[in-house]
Amino acid sequence: MNVDFTQGGGVMSLNMQTDIRALYGVGAARAAAYARLGVRSVGDLLLHYPKRYENRGDVKALSETLPDEKSAVVLTVASEPRSAQLKGRLSLLKFRAFDESGSCEITYFNQNFLKNVFCIGAQFRFYGKVERKGKKGYAMSSPVYEPYREEPPLPPLTAIYPLGDGLSQKQISKDISTVFSTFNTSTVRDPLPESVRVANSLPTLSYALRNIHAPDNYVALAAAKKRLIFDEFFTFALGLSMSKIKARENAAYPCPDGDVSPLLDLLPYTLTGAQARAINEIRADMARDVAMSRIIIGDVGCGKTVCAAAAMYIAVKNGGQAALMVPTEILAIQHYNDLAGLFAELGIRAELLTSSVTKAKKKKIYEGICAPRGEGRVDVVIGTQALLSEGVEFSELALVVTDEQHRFGVNQRSHLSEKNEKCHMLVMSATPIPRTMALTIYGDLDLSLIDEMPKGRQRVDTFAVDEGYRERLNAFIEKQVAGGGQVYVVCPAVEDAEEDGGEIDLSDIGEDGEVKQKPKLRSAVQFSEYMRERFSTLRVEYMHGRMKSAEKEDVMRRFADGEVDILVSTTVIEVGVNVPNACLMIVENAERFGLSQLHQLRGRVGRGARKSYCVLVSDATEGTASERLRTMCKTYDGYNIAERDLEMRGPGDFLSGGASDEIRQSGGVRFKLAQLCDDTGLLSAAFAAARELIARDPELEEHLEMRAVVNKMFTLDATVMN
Repeated sequence: MNVDFTQGGGVMSLNMQTDIRALYGVGAARAAAYARLGVRSVGDLLLHYPKRYENRGDVKALSETLPDEKSAVVLTVASEPRSAQLKGRLSLLKFRAFDESGSCEITYFNQNFLKNVFCIGAQFRFYGKVERKGKKGYAMSSPVYEPYREEPPLPPLTAIYPLGDGLSQKQISKDISTVFSTFNTSTVRDPLPESVRVANSLPTLSYALRNIHAPDNYVALAAAKKRLIFDEFFTFALGLSMSKIKARENAAYPCPDGDVSPLLDLLPYTLTGAQARAINEIRADMARDVAMSRIIIGDVGCGKTVCAAAAMYIAVKNGGQAALMVPTEILAIQHYNDLAGLFAELGIRAELLTSSVTKAKKKKIYEGICAPRGEGRVDVVIGTQALLSEGVEFSELALVVTDEQHRFGVNQRSHLSEKNEKCHMLVMSATPIPRTMALTIYGDLDLSLIDEMPKGRQRVDTFAVDEGYRERLNAFIEKQVAGGGQVYVVCPAVEDAEEDGGEIDLSDIGEDGEVKQKPKLRSAVQFSEYMRERFSTLRVEYMHGRMKSAEKEDVMRRFADGEVDILVSTTVIEVGVNVPNACLMIVENAERFGLSQLHQLRGRVGRGARKSYCVLVSDATEGTASERLRTMCKTYDGYNIAERDLEMRGPGDFLSGGASDEIRQSGGVRFKLAQLCDDTGLLSAAFAAARELIARDPELEEHLEMRAVVNKMFTLDATVMN
């Protein structure tokens, strides 16, 4: 069903807090299904944005359609629908329809109720794949249909929404249409200050909401997208500023003794200048009477972990405890293996705490964590979100370190630090990012950039090839595995998707309303089947974000242990572990990734002694996509790559970190549209406007509606602001 607002008059003032069950047709079951998507109010429903659009306004004649693409055709019903009962409970409904270029047989399955819908002579706009049958014959199976009218014209773009269990496209479209026909959307209270809206040439919230769901054209869609992205940036910037102000009020666990030489003396290498600078900044922070809130940003392999180890050593040396939280169990194990022995030589007791630790072992760890100083206390705990579990109570938590390669844990960091309000906080990020950009999006944290790599770090030779090199590439895979190496193959999709054929993602819409074209995506599941068939003697596995955490970690563990030769995956491997034997990274549809994301993927190999390679497979021959691939082949410095990425793609890639879905969904601030932004100016304008507003109204006491929006994004009242 198409969302059509042309008939909606709006008879009631729109209250965004109105319960979703107030909408006609939304009962308890559908409300529960919506709740699972986080949709509980009318406002939540309007903020449940489409993920893509079907271009049904691009109507073609039957003769102009392509068999592998979805098309819109306007046909006249030529025969009375006939139904037939097939084996089992399957029924069939068939009729013929035509335009000036040919005749089309249309079939629906198990939809006999449509028999009275398609009357001879009636016109419909059908949308679906058109197959050829003979010279002038065509066929469509279960196409979407709408009664055709010329005035007012049918909406050209049809929104396609993210779904959840118990919800269909038809239901969501109908419910959103009900909102616009029941309520007067022009009465919605706009939390964005009018002066900010006008200064930045943004449409009203009412216009933006209407045109994100049912745009009149691509230009209107682009304007709506710009306004709603600005809102997210602006809200994000306000929340960062408010949380930073609040953090500066927190007293600190005192750590005046910052001598880390005993730790450094145990290292088999000398620190780089950038590492030494970061550690000195940490020492100075932890000695102050204000809690440290610092982020270390550096390239993969630059040595961030030793800086975190120094911070943990300072915390313990001054009588406190330290906690290191990471996204996955396998990464926690890696950190524990790297650090536990080092700390043991300094008389520091470290423990690993993850969900798979036995109940008996957890009990002992819990007892050690809460034990008084000097009585068998656990000094350092390394773990996953299990650190947030009830029962984990520290006796003197002085430092929280989170190793998150993307900014996914604002609230999780806060929950952990709440175990001692005076504890210092250190965040590590492996996404190199330009300083100006980092100061913007990490505005609540002080910044340490590690922009120097340790000596001896090998370069991963990088090549861009097209599909014509496939057999040569396959031979190269066989050569690497025969030599004892392992191979990553990264695909942009989980499973085979249909050709784009008229479906437009929000990310395809430029600021001027221009639509970008994209080829079909290679998928991890189906491509792993090809790899198994092609390399029948090798061990091939796949991994993607829709798998359960335990399944993903099992696959990654077996790959790390050398039990898998070729791992076909989505970008979930970005937050994987060190696999020294992994020496070849192949990225399919490389044109679909940003530079920073490609650099992150390349960093998964070259972590051992083996000569390593990265091969970018793409048929892109021109435009920014081709330029990105050329940049990757000749540039190896993460910060230079980040600067180019910012120039070419805008800030959205940094906000999402190019992250896989399960990383973005792990907690903390979630952007609905901002990761689609390719306009750095929009980000800068939003942050500048936020700084001006906070300077005038630090607590947003004069902008309570805006504060409510900030609270919802950051849950400030419950976590960050406490």
